[in-house]
Amino acid sequence: MSVSREISGHLPYLRRFARALVGTREGGDAFVMATLEAIVGDPQKLQENEDLRISLYKCFLRVWGSAPVNLRSAPAGGLEDDGARRNLDGISLRPRVAFLLHALEGFDLEQVADTLDVSERDAAALIDAANAEIADQIATEVLIIEDEPLIAHDLRSIVEELGHSVVGMARTHREAVAAIETVQPGLILADIQLADGSSGLDAVNEILGALSTPVIFVTAYPERFLTGAPPEPAFLVTKPFSVESLKAIISQALFFNRRSHKREA
Repeated sequence: MSVSREISGHLPYLRRFARALVGTREGGDAFVMATLEAIVGDPQKLQENEDLRISLYKCFLRVWGSAPVNLRSAPAGGLEDDGARRNLDGISLRPRVAFLLHALEGFDLEQVADTLDVSERDAAALIDAANAEIADQIATEVLIIEDEPLIAHDLRSIVEELGHSVVGMARTHREAVAAIETVQPGLILADIQLADGSSGLDAVNEILGALSTPVIFVTAYPERFLTGAPPEPAFLVTKPFSVESLKAIISQALFFNRRSHKREA
C-alpha cells in the first residue's frame, strides 16, 4: 500500500484532532491542509522508521506549533475574539495536546511520549496537568439530543460527573427545537440520526439560528462527517465513546465558547 493511501486512512481522525485543538472546523482543516502540503513538498518529514500515524501527527504538530496561534492569533476560521483566547489560555497548550492525543485519539502513554518527544513520565505528567485544569472548568447547562435511551443515560451520567447540569433531553428534531424555548443551554450534545428519521445536524442548525452555543455531535461513523467537505461538525465524538474521549471534547468545546456561562446555584 502506498504512503498516500495509508495517510488517507488517518485523515478523518487527524481532522477530528485538529478541529478539537484549534476550536473550529475551518481552522483545524486549514492546519491539516498545511500539513499535507508540507509532506508533499518534503516527504522526508514523515520518518520512515516510525509508526505512520505517530509520524503524521508529529508533522501536524510541527506545522501547528510554527503558526502564530501560540501567540494568540489564528489562521482564517480560528479564534474569533479575546474572550475565546482567554478561554484557551485557561489550560496550558502542551498538556492540552497530550490530553487530546490520549483521550480523543486513543494514543497510549508510549505513543503520546513518542509524538511529543518526551519521556513517558513527562507525558503522564502533562495528561495529569490537563485533567487538573479541566476539573476547574466552569460548569454549564447541557441539552442532550439522543434517541437511544441507554446512550442518553450514559451521556447524562458523564455530563453530570463532570460537574455540568442537564437541562433537557430530546429524542427528535421537533423535541430538540422545542427544548430551547424554555432553556438556553451552554452546550449541546447531539446524535446525528434521530428517532423520527430526521438529522441531528438539521435540528442543530435550526437551533443555532436562534441560539449561539457550542455543539458536540455523537456518531458511530465519524469518517462520514470528517471528509473536509461542508457541512461538517467542528466537535465530534465516536460511538461507543469513553468517558475520557467525551471529557476531552466537552472541555475543548467549552474552551472556545466565549458564551459558556457559570451554572446558577
